Amino acid sequence: MPWPNPCLTAKAKSVVEITPEIAQIWQDMIAIMEAIPGVGLAAPQLGIGLRLAVVDASSARGQVLRMANPEILHASAKFESGEEASPNLPNASAQIKRPRGVTVRYMNEAGAMQEKDLVGLWARSMQHQVDHLNGRMYFDNLSKLKRDMLIKKAFKLCA
Repeated sequence: MPWPNPCLTAKAKSVVEITPEIAQIWQDMIAIMEAIPGVGLAAPQLGIGLRLAVVDASSARGQVLRMANPEILHASAKFESGEEASPNLPNASAQIKRPRGVTVRYMNEAGAMQEKDLVGLWARSMQHQVDHLNGRMYFDNLSKLKRDMLIKKAFKLCA
């Protein structure tokens, strides 16, 4: 789903329970994330307005976190810059500064609440997905000038 799209700028709705439909959405999201390839995907990126995300920043792959209603409880005081992009705005990426580590709480595939500490690329991807669930894109973390230049460049390369 290309940006701009209302699904990418709206806050996604909470998931009440893990149903077979939710499990299937996660499976579809994982297949798409692997095909891109990427280290995370949020349901709004596919036009699904639910608070669902998948993250797999492992080098070997196959360690996917399936999360419903993820929320960041704590973020480290140490920040790191890293390259971020999104398939919703092809041909663009930017250096984004984010906390190096986070503690996230979410409903797992069994429907139980779980907390997990994530660092490095895992933490970056988690924060990126939570942004999507809140109707934000990674470039919303840039200054207006840098954001406008990035979007203009991306659209020019797509033309």
